[in-house]
Amino acid sequence: MKTPPNLTVARPTIIGNVDGPDFSDVLKRLHFNLPEALIWLEDRRMVLMHMEAVGALRQELIEGIGIESARGLLTRVGYTAGCRDAELAMKFQERKDAVDDIHLLLRGAQLHALQGIVATESLSADIDIEKGICNIEFSWRNSFEDHTHTLAYGLGNHPACWMEVGYASGYLSTCMGRRILVREVECRSMGHDVCRCIAKPVEQWKDPELDLKYFEPAPVRLQSPAAVVADARVEALASMPARPTQSGPHGVIGASVAFNTIMHKIRRVAPTNATVLVLGESGVGKSAFAKEVHRQSRRGDKPFIEVNCAAIPEPLMESELFGAERGAFTGAGEGRPGRFTMADGGTLFLDEIGTLSMTAQGKLLRVIQTGQFEPLGSATTKTVDVRIVAATNENLHLAVKEGRFREDLFYRLNVFPILVPPLRERRDDIPLLLEHLLRKFSASHGKTISGVTARALPVILKYDWPGNVRELENVIERGVILGDDGQALGYHHLFTVDSSASDTSRMGLNELGEVSEQNDATDTHVPMQEAEAQALMNWAEGIVGRASASLFDVEDTLVNAAFKAAGGNMSKAATLLGISRAQLAYRVKKLRELKPE
Repeated sequence: MKTPPNLTVARPTIIGNVDGPDFSDVLKRLHFNLPEALIWLEDRRMVLMHMEAVGALRQELIEGIGIESARGLLTRVGYTAGCRDAELAMKFQERKDAVDDIHLLLRGAQLHALQGIVATESLSADIDIEKGICNIEFSWRNSFEDHTHTLAYGLGNHPACWMEVGYASGYLSTCMGRRILVREVECRSMGHDVCRCIAKPVEQWKDPELDLKYFEPAPVRLQSPAAVVADARVEALASMPARPTQSGPHGVIGASVAFNTIMHKIRRVAPTNATVLVLGESGVGKSAFAKEVHRQSRRGDKPFIEVNCAAIPEPLMESELFGAERGAFTGAGEGRPGRFTMADGGTLFLDEIGTLSMTAQGKLLRVIQTGQFEPLGSATTKTVDVRIVAATNENLHLAVKEGRFREDLFYRLNVFPILVPPLRERRDDIPLLLEHLLRKFSASHGKTISGVTARALPVILKYDWPGNVRELENVIERGVILGDDGQALGYHHLFTVDSSASDTSRMGLNELGEVSEQNDATDTHVPMQEAEAQALMNWAEGIVGRASASLFDVEDTLVNAAFKAAGGNMSKAATLLGISRAQLAYRVKKLRELKPE
C-alpha cells in the first residue's frame, strides 16, 4: 500500500492535511432536482431531514422500545448506510488507475461529513486491504447523535453515537471484505472533549460480543416511558447476553436488512411448535436458516434430522420417512426406524419438498395432521412429537394450480413462511460470508490466505451470484486452491472458467432508471476515434468563430437531440450523452432556469 504524503501511521494526522481525495470530487456528484423532489448523490437517491426531527425519532425509539433495542436498531441502520456509501466510494475509485486504500478510507469520512452526520477530525491508520490489515484510530467532532442524546438524557457513562459506529463498521467491512468492528471508546455524551473510536477486525477484540449484539436483531420489548428514561439515565447498555448468531460457528451469518428481517421472524416462530416453510432460490442457505429455527427453539437439544426429498427414490420414500419392519420388502433383512422416529422430540427438515410424489404427499399430510403413522410392513400405529420445517425453491402456489402439489398439504406447510432473498438482494452479507469462507477453506486446504485484492473485491460485491451462497462458496474454495500461500486472492484466482463476472463491470442506471450492473460490452458511450474527434473540433471551432451560438444553445440542442433520439426516455437520453440519469436530470433543471425569456 502506498501511503500518501503527510500521513503517518505512528501518530494522528488531521485529515485536512492529508493528500487525500478532493472534496469537490464528491460535491460535484451531488444534484438537487427540486421540481421532482429528488436529491441525487451520483446515482443514489438521498433524503435531507432536520436534525431535530431525526433526534425526536431517536428519542421516541428509546422511550418506545427501550434503550437496548433502540441502540441496536440505530446501529443497524447506520451499518446499512455505511455499506451503501462504501459501494459508492469504491465506484469512485474504479475510475482511477489504481485503488488507494487510504484514499478509500478518507472518502468514507467525506461522505459521512457531506450528510451532516459527523466530522472525522484526526486519523492514524495501518490499513492494507490485500493483507487484511485494518487498525485505525480516529476522532469525531460535531456528532449530531451525542448532541441530541445529551439534550434528552444528560451526560452518562456509555457512548451514544450508535448510528455513526454502525456506519463506520459497515463502511470498513465492505471496503475490507471482512467484518471490521468500530468501538467508540470516548464520547462527548460521557463528558469527553471529542468522540474517539478504534476500528479493527472482530477477532482482534478481546470482547467483541459486547458490541456485536447490537448488529443483529433482538426481541423488542415495549417499555413505559418512565422505565425507559430511568433505564437511559443509569445507562444499562451492556446487560444483554451475547448471541453467537452472526459470527458463531453454528449460526447463520449476515448483517443486511434482509438478513435481520429473517432473524426477526425466526426469533418469533422458533419458540413455538408451528410448521415453518422456508422459500428461496437454490443456494440461498435455506438449510442453514432451518437449522437456526431448530437451534433457537425449545427443541434445540433434541435431534435435527434432514431429509433431501429430491435425493430419495420414490419406491424408498415411505420406508425412509416412516421406517420398515423386517421382511417388509425384498432385501429388508431387519427392521429400521424412519426419519420421523429418529426426529421424535426434535425437528424434521424436509428439503426440496416440492419434488415429493402425490402418494408421498398424502402420507406426509396424515402424519403432520395427527402425528401418527405405520411403519412399512407393520399394522402398529406409532405416535411421534416432531416439528416440521420444510424448504423448496419451487413456486408451490403454481404447483398447486398445475396439480403437482396437494393443496391441503400446502396449507399445512404454509403456516409460517420465511422467504430468503437471493444474495444479490442482500449484498451487505457478502463481506461477512467472504471472511468466513476464506477462513474455512484456508483451514481445510492448509493455506494461509490474507484476503482478496482491492481490484477483486468490488467484483465480488457487485456480481449477481445466480448460484447464491453456494456459488460464492465454490468460487472462494477454488480461489483458495489456486491462490499462493500468504497472499491475497486476485480476480484471476476467483473468476476463471465458468463465471460471467467481469472485472470491468460497474453499476449504473438501466433504461428503467434502476441501478443495475453494467459492463464495457454493453456501454454505449464509446470513445471517439481521432477522425471523429477532429470533426467535432472543426464544428466547435466554426460555431465559436461565427459567434452564432452560445454554450447554452449548444448544450440545450444536444439535450433536446438526445431526448428526440430516445423517444423522450430520460434514461436512454442520458446513455446517449454518456452521463447518468441523475446528471441529465440536473442539467435539464439548470437549462430550464437559465433559458432566456
